[in-house]
Amino acid sequence: MNKPLNKMAVQATINGEPTAFLCSPGQVLADVLRDELELIGTKIGCNTGDCGACSVLVNDRLVCACLVLAAEVEGQAVQTIEGIAEGGVLHPVQQKLLEHAGLQCGICTPGVVVAAKALIEHNPNPTEEQARYWLAGNLCRCTGYDKIIRAVLDAAQQMRQEAAV
Repeated sequence: MNKPLNKMAVQATINGEPTAFLCSPGQVLADVLRDELELIGTKIGCNTGDCGACSVLVNDRLVCACLVLAAEVEGQAVQTIEGIAEGGVLHPVQQKLLEHAGLQCGICTPGVVVAAKALIEHNPNPTEEQARYWLAGNLCRCTGYDKIIRAVLDAAQQMRQEAAV
Protein backbone atom coordinates (compact mmCIF):
# COMPACT_ATOMS: atom_id res chain seq x y z
CA MET A 1 0.00 0.00 0.00
CA ASN A 2 1.34 3.44 -0.94
CA LYS A 3 2.01 5.91 1.82
CA PRO A 4 -0.27 8.98 1.47
CA LEU A 5 1.41 12.20 0.39
CA ASN A 6 1.38 14.75 3.17
CA LYS A 7 1.43 18.05 1.33
CA MET A 8 1.43 21.39 3.08
CA ALA A 9 -0.10 24.57 1.69
CA VAL A 10 2.32 27.50 1.77
CA GLN A 11 1.70 31.12 0.91
CA ALA A 12 4.61 33.45 0.28
CA THR A 13 5.51 36.45 -1.81
CA ILE A 14 7.90 35.33 -4.51
CA ASN A 15 9.54 37.99 -6.65
CA GLY A 16 6.91 40.45 -5.51
CA GLU A 17 3.94 38.23 -6.40
CA PRO A 18 1.68 36.53 -3.87
CA THR A 19 2.21 32.81 -4.47
CA ALA A 20 0.68 29.65 -3.06
CA PHE A 21 2.13 26.18 -3.47
CA LEU A 22 2.00 22.69 -2.02
CA CYS A 23 5.10 21.00 -0.65
CA SER A 24 6.10 17.97 1.36
CA PRO A 25 7.26 18.69 4.92
CA GLY A 26 10.86 17.80 4.07
CA GLN A 27 11.00 19.41 0.62
CA VAL A 28 13.62 22.13 0.23
CA LEU A 29 12.92 25.53 -1.25
CA ALA A 30 15.27 25.00 -4.21
CA ASP A 31 13.25 22.00 -5.38
CA VAL A 32 9.93 23.82 -5.02
CA LEU A 33 11.21 26.87 -6.88
CA ARG A 34 12.46 24.77 -9.77
CA ASP A 35 10.00 21.88 -9.91
CA GLU A 36 6.73 23.34 -8.64
CA LEU A 37 7.00 27.03 -9.52
CA GLU A 38 9.15 26.60 -12.65
CA LEU A 39 11.65 29.25 -11.52
CA ILE A 40 14.58 27.38 -12.98
CA GLY A 41 17.05 30.25 -12.67
CA THR A 42 17.85 29.02 -9.18
CA LYS A 43 20.45 26.33 -9.81
CA ILE A 44 21.10 23.27 -7.71
CA GLY A 45 24.77 22.49 -7.42
CA CYS A 46 25.83 20.68 -4.28
CA ASN A 47 22.63 20.27 -2.21
CA THR A 48 24.73 20.91 0.90
CA GLY A 49 24.95 24.72 0.99
CA ASP A 50 28.58 24.76 -0.08
CA CYS A 51 28.45 26.16 -3.64
CA GLY A 52 25.97 29.06 -3.50
CA ALA A 53 24.34 28.25 -6.86
CA CYS A 54 20.91 28.19 -5.20
CA SER A 55 21.30 31.52 -3.37
CA VAL A 56 18.05 33.44 -2.90
CA LEU A 57 16.88 36.20 -0.60
CA VAL A 58 14.31 35.43 2.09
CA ASN A 59 13.14 38.67 3.67
CA ASP A 60 16.29 40.28 2.21
CA ARG A 61 18.51 37.69 3.92
CA LEU A 62 20.86 35.69 1.71
CA VAL A 63 20.26 31.94 2.08
CA CYS A 64 21.00 28.74 0.23
CA ALA A 65 17.64 27.46 -1.01
CA CYS A 66 18.91 23.88 -0.78
CA LEU A 67 19.10 24.26 3.02
CA VAL A 68 15.76 25.98 3.62
CA LEU A 69 12.61 23.92 3.91
CA ALA A 70 9.95 25.26 1.57
CA ALA A 71 7.45 25.32 4.43
CA GLU A 72 9.70 27.78 6.28
CA VAL A 73 8.91 30.54 3.78
CA GLU A 74 5.26 30.66 4.85
CA GLY A 75 4.37 34.36 4.93
CA GLN A 76 7.87 35.39 3.87
CA ALA A 77 9.18 37.35 0.89
CA VAL A 78 11.46 35.37 -1.43
CA GLN A 79 13.50 36.88 -4.25
CA THR A 80 15.12 34.65 -6.85
CA ILE A 81 17.28 35.55 -9.84
CA GLU A 82 14.07 35.94 -11.86
CA GLY A 83 13.12 38.88 -9.64
CA ILE A 84 16.39 40.81 -9.92
CA ALA A 85 15.99 42.56 -13.29
CA GLU A 86 13.17 45.09 -13.55
CA GLY A 87 11.18 44.53 -16.71
CA GLY A 88 13.67 44.37 -19.55
CA VAL A 89 16.32 46.34 -17.64
CA LEU A 90 19.16 44.34 -16.11
CA HIS A 91 20.22 45.05 -12.54
CA PRO A 92 23.62 46.81 -12.49
CA VAL A 93 25.24 43.64 -11.13
CA GLN A 94 23.92 41.67 -14.12
CA GLN A 95 25.02 44.34 -16.57
CA LYS A 96 28.50 44.65 -15.08
CA LEU A 97 29.00 40.87 -15.07
CA LEU A 98 28.33 40.97 -18.81
CA GLU A 99 30.67 43.92 -19.37
CA HIS A 100 33.49 42.40 -17.30
CA ALA A 101 33.02 38.89 -18.78
CA GLY A 102 32.45 37.63 -15.25
CA LEU A 103 30.28 34.68 -16.25
CA GLN A 104 30.61 31.64 -18.40
CA CYS A 105 28.62 28.41 -18.05
CA GLY A 106 25.84 29.95 -15.96
CA ILE A 107 25.58 27.46 -13.11
CA CYS A 108 26.97 29.84 -10.47
CA THR A 109 25.77 33.07 -12.10
CA PRO A 110 22.27 33.29 -10.55
CA GLY A 111 23.65 32.76 -7.06
CA VAL A 112 26.48 35.23 -7.64
CA VAL A 113 24.02 37.88 -8.85
CA VAL A 114 21.70 37.39 -5.88
CA ALA A 115 24.61 37.41 -3.41
CA ALA A 116 26.20 40.50 -5.02
CA LYS A 117 22.88 42.35 -4.92
CA ALA A 118 22.55 41.48 -1.23
CA LEU A 119 26.10 42.69 -0.58
CA ILE A 120 25.53 46.06 -2.24
CA GLU A 121 22.23 46.54 -0.42
CA HIS A 122 23.97 45.69 2.87
CA ASN A 123 27.11 47.71 2.09
CA PRO A 124 26.84 50.14 -0.85
CA ASN A 125 30.59 50.80 -0.82
CA PRO A 126 32.33 47.47 -0.29
CA THR A 127 36.08 47.11 -0.44
CA GLU A 128 37.57 44.37 -2.58
CA GLU A 129 38.26 42.33 0.55
CA GLN A 130 34.65 42.72 1.75
CA ALA A 131 33.31 41.70 -1.66
CA ARG A 132 35.55 38.63 -1.76
CA TYR A 133 34.49 37.67 1.76
CA TRP A 134 30.76 38.17 1.03
CA LEU A 135 30.95 36.12 -2.19
CA ALA A 136 33.18 33.38 -0.75
CA GLY A 137 30.15 31.09 -0.50
CA ASN A 138 29.62 31.22 -4.28
CA LEU A 139 31.88 28.80 -6.06
CA CYS A 140 32.68 29.15 -9.76
CA ARG A 141 34.55 26.55 -11.78
CA CYS A 142 34.75 28.52 -15.03
CA THR A 143 35.83 32.11 -14.52
CA GLY A 144 38.53 33.83 -12.62
CA TYR A 145 37.02 35.34 -9.51
CA ASP A 146 38.77 38.62 -10.32
CA LYS A 147 36.30 39.34 -13.14
CA ILE A 148 33.36 38.69 -10.85
CA ILE A 149 34.76 40.89 -8.08
CA ARG A 150 35.61 43.71 -10.52
CA ALA A 151 32.07 43.55 -11.89
CA VAL A 152 30.53 43.70 -8.41
CA LEU A 153 32.67 46.65 -7.35
CA ASP A 154 31.88 48.45 -10.60
CA ALA A 155 28.14 47.81 -10.10
CA ALA A 156 28.38 49.17 -6.54
CA GLN A 157 30.09 52.30 -7.82
CA GLN A 158 27.46 52.80 -10.52
CA MET A 159 24.65 52.34 -8.00
CA ARG A 160 26.25 54.88 -5.63
CA GLN A 161 26.55 57.38 -8.46
CA GLU A 162 22.92 56.84 -9.51
CA ALA A 163 21.75 57.25 -5.91
CA ALA A 164 23.67 60.55 -5.60
CA VAL A 165 21.86 62.08 -8.59
